[in-house]
Amino acid sequence: MGKRKKAQRKELKKWQADTKFSPARDYNFDSISGRSLDLLYYPQNINDEYVEKLGFPGQYPYTRGVHANMYRGKLWTMRQFSGFGTPEESNERYHYLLKQGQTGLSIAYDMPTLMGYDPDHPISLGEVGKCGVNVATLRDMEILLKDIDLGKISISQTINGPAMILLAFYVALAENQGVALDTLRGTLQNDILKEFTAQKEWIFPPEPSMRIITDMLSFCTENMPQYNTISVSGYHIREAGSTAGQELAFTLADGFTYIDYALNAGLQIDDFAPRLSFFFNSHLDFFEEIAKFRAARRIWARHLKEKYGAKNERSWKLRFHAQTAGCSLTAQQPENNISRTAFQAIAAVFGGAQSLHTNSMDETLALPSEKAAEIALRTQQLIAYETGVANVADPLGGSWLIESLTDQLEQEAEEYFEEIERLGGVIQAIEKSYFQREIARSAKNYQKLIDEKQLFIVGVNQFDKDDENIDIPILEIGPEAEQIQVKAVNELKNTRNETAVQQALYKIRETCANGGNIMPPIIEASKVYVTLGEIVTAMKAEFGEWQEVAVF
Repeated sequence: MGKRKKAQRKELKKWQADTKFSPARDYNFDSISGRSLDLLYYPQNINDEYVEKLGFPGQYPYTRGVHANMYRGKLWTMRQFSGFGTPEESNERYHYLLKQGQTGLSIAYDMPTLMGYDPDHPISLGEVGKCGVNVATLRDMEILLKDIDLGKISISQTINGPAMILLAFYVALAENQGVALDTLRGTLQNDILKEFTAQKEWIFPPEPSMRIITDMLSFCTENMPQYNTISVSGYHIREAGSTAGQELAFTLADGFTYIDYALNAGLQIDDFAPRLSFFFNSHLDFFEEIAKFRAARRIWARHLKEKYGAKNERSWKLRFHAQTAGCSLTAQQPENNISRTAFQAIAAVFGGAQSLHTNSMDETLALPSEKAAEIALRTQQLIAYETGVANVADPLGGSWLIESLTDQLEQEAEEYFEEIERLGGVIQAIEKSYFQREIARSAKNYQKLIDEKQLFIVGVNQFDKDDENIDIPILEIGPEAEQIQVKAVNELKNTRNETAVQQALYKIRETCANGGNIMPPIIEASKVYVTLGEIVTAMKAEFGEWQEVAVF
C-alpha cells in the first residue's frame, strides 16, 4: 500500500478510535425492522479529495460533524425559546417545559428590555411583556430563574444591545446563590453586528459596541470557561430576507470580526475561540439548508486553522444552535406550520446542529400558547426517538446533490468575504449599508417570486381558502404585566440604597471613559439593584448613540 493510501487509512482508524471513547446513548440504533446500521457510511476508496473536503465526523475540517459519533453519543439540546409577561409568568412556563422534557432554557426578552429601557420609561408604554419577558433589575432575574439550578441547567439569553447588563444580572444571581461561575453553562447571543445588519436593535455605535463585546469576552474567558459568550447569529439575517449564501457569508464574516477585535485586545485565539458558537436559521429549502450547515463548519475550520493559526482543535469546531424559520410561518392555515417546522427541524438535524428550537404553529398570530409550545417540543422528540435520523452520523454525506450544494455555498461565501475585505471590513461595510442593501434586494426578489406564483406557499398563494376561520387558542398579554412591572421597579427604587446606586453609576461611567473592563462594575451595580435603564443611560453618556445611513 502506497504512502497516500496509508495516510488515508490512518485517518479512518483515528476516527474509529475516537468513536470508541465516545459514550453511546443507551438506545437501540437498528432500523425498525431490525436492520443493523453503521454509525458512519463512507466510500470504500478513500481518496485525498474525500479526506480534505469531507473527512470523518469529529475530525478536521468537520464537514460531517463536530463529534465523532454525533447523536449516537448525545442528542442535540432541545431548547425552546420562551418568555412573556412578567418574570413570575415566565418562570412558571420554564418549569412546565422542563417537566415536559426540555433540556435547556432559552430566554426571550420583551422589546423594552432588548432596547435597554425600564418598564416605567415612556418608550416602553404598551410593549412591556408583549414579545418576551420583562427584566429590568437583578430582582426580576431572581424571580425569573427561581428554583432553577444554574449549575445544572444550560441557559441561553437572546439579548444583544444590553447583553452585558443581562449577563451581569445572571452572574450576580449565581454569585449570590453560591454557584461557581466556572460551572455556568449556556449562551449569550451578544451579536451586535447582525443587529446593525438585520435586526436593528442596537443601543451604542459600532465601535463602542465592539469594545463592550470584547470586555465580555475577556471576562468570560477568565471566569466562565463553559459559557458561550457570543452566539454569532445568522438567524436574523435570514429572517430579514437574505439568501442561504448571504446568511452563511455574513454570519461567518461577523465571527471573524469578533476574533480580530479580541486578538487586538490581547487575547490568545485558543483561549476564547472554543467558546464562540453560532446560531443559524433552518429554512424551507431542505437540501440547501443541510449543505449550508456543512459548508459553515468547513469554512470556519479552515480559516481558524490556516488564517488565525489556532492550534486547539476545539477552536476549529463550529458548534451551532438552529431555529426553524419564523418568517416561513403563515397566519393562513396555521396548523400547516407544524409540518413546516418538522421539515425544517429535520434539516437542522441532518446538518448536525448541537441544539435546536422548533417554532410553534401560532407564532404569526401571538406568542406561543402552552399547547402550541408543547407540540413544538414534541416535534423534536418525535424526530429524535421515532424517525431514526439520529442513528447515523451525516446520513446524507456523499450525496452528489448535497456535496455540490456544499461546494457552491462555500465558494459563494468566499466571494462575499473578498468583497467585504475590499470595502474595508465588516464595520466599514455596515457603515456603508452594504449588508443592508444586499439583504433588501434578496428580500424583494423572494417576495416577487411569491407574488408572481413562481414560488408556492401552501395556504397563501396556493391551496388557499376564501372562508377560512382560524380556530386555535391564542395567548394574549394584557396590560396587567406592564402595571405589575412598573409598580415593581418603582417600589425597588424607593427601597434600595440610593448612595450605593449613585456610586455604582459613577464607577460605570468612569470605567467607560478610562478604557477598563466594564463588566465588573456593572456586576457590582446589579447587586445594589441599579436598573437596566439607569446603566444604559450611564453608558450612553460616554459612548453616545448611532443612526443608520439610509439603505437606498
